[in-house]
Amino acid sequence: MRPTAPDYVGRFAPTPSGPLHFGSLVAALASYLDAKSAQGQWLLRIEDIDPPREQAGASDLILSTLDAFELHWDGEVFYQSQQTERYQAAVDALLSAQKAYYCQCSRKQLQTHPVYPNWCRDRHDLSAHNNAVRLKTDGDFTLVDRIQGECHWAMAALGDFIIQRRDGLFAYQLAVVLDDAEQGVNQVVRGYDILDSTPRQLQLIEQLNEVKLIHTPAPDYAHIPVIIGTDGQKLSKQNLAPAISPPERLKLLQKALLALGLPLSQAQQEASYSELLHWAVANWNIQRIKAVAEITEASLQRPFSRC
Repeated sequence: MRPTAPDYVGRFAPTPSGPLHFGSLVAALASYLDAKSAQGQWLLRIEDIDPPREQAGASDLILSTLDAFELHWDGEVFYQSQQTERYQAAVDALLSAQKAYYCQCSRKQLQTHPVYPNWCRDRHDLSAHNNAVRLKTDGDFTLVDRIQGECHWAMAALGDFIIQRRDGLFAYQLAVVLDDAEQGVNQVVRGYDILDSTPRQLQLIEQLNEVKLIHTPAPDYAHIPVIIGTDGQKLSKQNLAPAISPPERLKLLQKALLALGLPLSQAQQEASYSELLHWAVANWNIQRIKAVAEITEASLQRPFSRC
């Protein structure tokens, strides 16, 4: 059963590679409603650890957009770019415990290998210079996702994965696990497109607990369907999805609630934005969300029920 306040700690963690789009809004709203309906905390983390992908001014724009949509976070904004010493300490600890190793393999060498073939796993002649760091993986992981149900992964089918790139930048998988532990996050509501990252994060949680870098179990997970645009592609910054606009916030909220299993009656249709958001918190039920990978944006054009 989901914890309630003060035990519930959720978060929204956008990457500042562009403005928030409708898919971002659905993800932010789902995590916000789940936290606030449990009287829990909703934290905001800016995942700014990949400068080549970031867009100037995007972080501030994300904050101002969330504020304009009345999705107010608890506490201070957490920036990954300020956490690099913790990340490096974790990499060093995993290397020292022989749970990770240096890897010199290039993308070109691995392009015909969907699973890393462990070429560098038992090498002891490599150093940090111009090499990546991979985590050793083993075993199986099973979890019961709050939306998608039981999920099972064999790590042998996924292989050892990179936790620090050869250019020194830290991988998303490492940073998100360390930061969820640092912030006390125990409930993660995010898009279905990140579901395949979960076993890697579970492996890291296990390994980091073993080396005593963290002292926490895995959070509960809920993966919502991603939104597919009219062009058949997932709405994303990479696919240049249009930015959401505060003047259209009521229409966007209505459409987002439909994607999250909350069709609106005539009374909700006539509500103001603030009234509708308050109603959504009071009527939130994550079990209403469809256990599917994606929802087309075109199916969200009729947000009102006849009741």
